[in-house]
Amino acid sequence: MNAEILVYPFLFVTIFFEAFVLVTFLSAPARGARARQAARVEDPALPTVAIIVPCLNEGETVAATTNSLLALEYPKDKLEIILVDNGSTDDTPTIMARYAGNGQVTILREEIRGKHNAVNTGIASTSADLIGCLDADSFVEPDALLEVIPSFRDESVGATTAAMSVHRPGNLLQHMQNAEYIFGITLRHVLSSVNGIYVTPGPFSLYRRKVVLALGGFREGHKTEDLEMALRLQKAGYWIENAPRARVYTKAPRTVPALLKQRTRWTTGFMRNVSNEYRGLVGNRRYGALGMIVLPIGFLAIASGILLFIVAIFQVVRHALVAYQLRSGIPLAYAWLPHSGTFDWFYLPSSLYILLGITTVAGSLTMITVGKRLSKTPGNLIYGLFAYLFLYGLLAPLWLMRATTDVALGKKRLWR
Repeated sequence: MNAEILVYPFLFVTIFFEAFVLVTFLSAPARGARARQAARVEDPALPTVAIIVPCLNEGETVAATTNSLLALEYPKDKLEIILVDNGSTDDTPTIMARYAGNGQVTILREEIRGKHNAVNTGIASTSADLIGCLDADSFVEPDALLEVIPSFRDESVGATTAAMSVHRPGNLLQHMQNAEYIFGITLRHVLSSVNGIYVTPGPFSLYRRKVVLALGGFREGHKTEDLEMALRLQKAGYWIENAPRARVYTKAPRTVPALLKQRTRWTTGFMRNVSNEYRGLVGNRRYGALGMIVLPIGFLAIASGILLFIVAIFQVVRHALVAYQLRSGIPLAYAWLPHSGTFDWFYLPSSLYILLGITTVAGSLTMITVGKRLSKTPGNLIYGLFAYLFLYGLLAPLWLMRATTDVALGKKRLWR
């Protein structure tokens, strides 16, 4: 049996999901979200907000992160910034101390390590209506908070995510991640209109404080506390919104080993949280698109990424062997003689497999382009599209295979 036949179902599912995203993007709820206007600074009804910044050895970036929060366009008497040192051993506490005299900034220390512990310590210290999280290597645009606030007008909304991209991508690997993150802007915008968001990323996700407290605060969540909290919100019946123009920038891994380590943690966190504590959401019509489409396709995406990689390697080796056998009896000098004649497109190799592959790639590149326009994220995407097209398919299977192996063997990897 041709190995390509194994790939067809996965490619069809991918194209189905891309079609689902396109149709949902054009739906009335999604159009309404795009038309939503940002809040105004002078609005007396603006809620109080506390942004928690958990820090573990973030001396290089915590000052820039804090300064970006202090520059937010929001009434100063309604915005609190809580810096939580989570047992740092570098100069993080010293840098935090520079803000001790600022009335908007509260400085705390949590000795028990774990980002969820640091966030819970921050929550316990405030009475703000909304609490937000911002990783200490991330930076927000001044109008980001005003873009988020209107999402909470509906009391059923428990959390809202922002539009995340990479801060000043330097090498091709970071440009690849930037394109991927912008792809995620489109995806989260679309999924929010059907309440299908399954993770509230660390960079600038906001929550109703009373809802988080009612659900018992943040948990370790297999080292993905933001994913676990999103699933818990969904299970409790709350809506997770998205603010596509609330721009936040985050540092991205510069090397392949660092990227594999990060993505292995994310993937194992997804698989362990969903298959253990939240397996009841999968295939459950009560949870709509999240249960019937998003979570099942999440597992299919992991399986298809691994299968496509294996099939691609198999095909490359097979064709190389065939080429070697065909030319084994031909003198090398003759084999490399230039061919005469003109090129005819009629003889260009084509198959359903190639057609589906091209359609899938085109859909992904379209979503990246739409995400950039939707969020008005600055910068040039040429390098990002190039890197995403040629690098992502080679690297993603590596962390997918590692994560799947870790879950199957029950292996736990250290993160920090």
